[in-house]
Amino acid sequence: RESDHRAWTPVTYTVTRQNATIQGLIQGKAYFFRIAAENIIGMGPFTETTKEILIKDPITVPDRPEDLEVKAVTKNSVTLTWNPPKYNGGSDITMYVLESRLIGKDKFHKVTKEKMLDRKFTVEGLKEGDTYEYRVSACNIVGQGKPSFCTKPITCKDEIAPPTLDLDFRDKLIVRVGEAFSLTGRYSGKPAPKVTWQKDDIVLKEDDRIKIQTTPTTLCLGILKSVREDTGKYCVTVENSTGSRKGFCQVNVVDRPSPPVGPVIFDEVFKDHMVVSWKPPLDDGGSEITNYIIEKKDTHKDLWMPVTSATVKTTCKIPKLLEGREYQIRIYAENLYGISDPLISDEMKAKDRFRVPDAPEQPIIKDVTKDSAVVVWNKPFDGGKPITNYIVEKKETMATRWVRVTKDPIFPGTKFKVPDLLEGCQYEFRVSAENEIGVGDPSPPSKPIFARDPIAKPSPPINPEAVDKTKNSVDLSWQPPRHDGNGKIIGYLIEYQKVGDEEWKQANLTADSCPETNYKVTGLTEGLTYKFRVKAVNAAGESDPAHVPDPVEVKDRLEPPELILDANMAREQHVKAGDTLRLSAVIKGVPFPKVTWKKEDHEVSPKADIEVTGVGSKLEIRNTVHEDGGMYSLTVENPAGSKTVSVKVVVLDKPGPPRNLNISDVRSDSCYITWMEPEDDGGSVITNYVVERKDVASAQWVAISSSSKKRSHMAKYLMEGTQYLFRVAAENQYGRGPYVETLKPIKAIDPLHPPGPPKNLHHVDVDKTEVSLVWNRPDRDGGAEITGYLVEYQEDGADEWTKFQTVPMLDCVVTGL
Repeated sequence: RESDHRAWTPVTYTVTRQNATIQGLIQGKAYFFRIAAENIIGMGPFTETTKEILIKDPITVPDRPEDLEVKAVTKNSVTLTWNPPKYNGGSDITMYVLESRLIGKDKFHKVTKEKMLDRKFTVEGLKEGDTYEYRVSACNIVGQGKPSFCTKPITCKDEIAPPTLDLDFRDKLIVRVGEAFSLTGRYSGKPAPKVTWQKDDIVLKEDDRIKIQTTPTTLCLGILKSVREDTGKYCVTVENSTGSRKGFCQVNVVDRPSPPVGPVIFDEVFKDHMVVSWKPPLDDGGSEITNYIIEKKDTHKDLWMPVTSATVKTTCKIPKLLEGREYQIRIYAENLYGISDPLISDEMKAKDRFRVPDAPEQPIIKDVTKDSAVVVWNKPFDGGKPITNYIVEKKETMATRWVRVTKDPIFPGTKFKVPDLLEGCQYEFRVSAENEIGVGDPSPPSKPIFARDPIAKPSPPINPEAVDKTKNSVDLSWQPPRHDGNGKIIGYLIEYQKVGDEEWKQANLTADSCPETNYKVTGLTEGLTYKFRVKAVNAAGESDPAHVPDPVEVKDRLEPPELILDANMAREQHVKAGDTLRLSAVIKGVPFPKVTWKKEDHEVSPKADIEVTGVGSKLEIRNTVHEDGGMYSLTVENPAGSKTVSVKVVVLDKPGPPRNLNISDVRSDSCYITWMEPEDDGGSVITNYVVERKDVASAQWVAISSSSKKRSHMAKYLMEGTQYLFRVAAENQYGRGPYVETLKPIKAIDPLHPPGPPKNLHHVDVDKTEVSLVWNRPDRDGGAEITGYLVEYQEDGADEWTKFQTVPMLDCVVTGL
């Protein structure tokens, strides 16, 4: 059945072999086939072809290629061509195989290794004098076909014939502008010569106007729409290995002249005539100027009047003018090929009076660099006499004196490059014109300019990198660009992009918000990955971006805390009372650690100012007092660890009051004072004690010792019977501490002792209930008058004495016994 039909068509029922030939199939159609076996019982099941079979002629190798020819022979190469075979064997040719045989040898050898489909091939690298024959075969999908018929034996040698050259043009050729011209000829030579065209020793190449055509026997150079620049000496060179031939032609492309060169100079001006001059045209059109045509025009009229057309000089007298009228002059140049465009003068009034030139208009400043500027101005009215010089002056904007920029004359140009400016200074410029009458007024000053190089955009920043990160920020750092474009870098723009997004977001809106070469990008989302880039900005604009090489994942970077102590955090810190205590340290760690200051494991005083920045912490106590001393500790802690440092602070102050002031050994003229050192020496060694006294009736304290280092003093020279107060203070190098004072006055009297025992006690009378006693005075009264005698009695054998009475005299009657 056909592959696109479903119905089966019987081919035969009577096949007894295991093969069959099916006739009547259509070429190009695809078919399926099936077979069933049959015996006397009946037909068995069919077996079907698994895939369709396309009907087409069987493929064979190709026929032999035809017309194998030798096209060129040199001493080391042979060039061959051939035509394809008449029949390709039913399949496309896939390549050709070229073979050669050295005459005298039996076998052919392949010439080409690579696959070749071109039907032209140059066999190179042959040996001069060797003789070869060649054949070529075609290959298709089946294989390689029969080889072509062999070439005749070919001997490697150059075919030599020196070049010949036959030109169709003369030595000289004149062409009008806009016309085309061509240089043609014929040539020959073996090997085939190389043809080269030159103009004024420069090799010509084809373009829109120049056309070069070379066949094996003819050569041609054609130029369309010739211009003056096509004038020159043309040369064609025909060259092969045996020699060369050259042909020359001088081509002159002619045209009418260019206009005379201005400005028209009014050499003399009078009320009825003028004398003007000019310069010849820059281009005479390739032909000598035959004459100039001069015309004049009253500016009130539109009519140009002829003056002369027969002068070859570049000066002319303009006659028959009306006094006070303004005139313009125009001048044409003429040669054999036409008249130029005109040169038109400025307006000039016919009058005898001459004056200095007018002031030029305000000059324009261009091309400013750090040390030069170009001043450009327009030519002013010359006052009737030709301008012979311009004077350019400069001054700094804040100065008052104008300075000439050069002593050399500036003429006829109306611009000048001013050198030797000072970089960064602001300048103004003005221009005056000069003729033979004198120097005219200066122009208005130019707009001020700063002497500095023009600014270009900077190059990108160098080596941007992410130097730190947290869970919501990334710290970037980079180096300034190699080139600032001659302008100060205003700052940097930082942009970031979430990986996967297309949009870049700005981390800072203006460049001046990031003048340094680092920046913290904040507000990022923890766990996401970002790209970063940095641009440098100067007054000219933004640089190209510099990218941080790798994307950065935003998360906390854990680094244990680190403390770098400042000098004021030494183990012991002394500070004078009243001064300011400062304790500080540089703190590192990621995330930034929590900072805690303590004194003796308690909170520090409320008067302490504690400051924590992103790089450290500082504790400051102004007007320190002694109580501010003690052991201070600084603790820094983050999830990666903690660290503590301590410093003992000693506030150096005056000492406290001495302790236990005591007065002893009081006499009528002295007493002995003792005390103990103060509990607090103020942090410094006590140098001395000050002892003072005061009469209770006086308001004035009197120093009795101010240099004693001992903790006692004998107070002398007291007035007997006078009551005194005493006080003591300690001193160290920071001053005198508070006094400690006696609580009650001390009277200057000798000390009192008990009197001695009465002497010679005896009785003078006895009764049954009483005894009369007498005695003598004791030897010592104890320092005071005896006021009485105490009489006591005791029963014999008893332990206790019984008081009787005190009597004033030296006798007593004891009663009641």
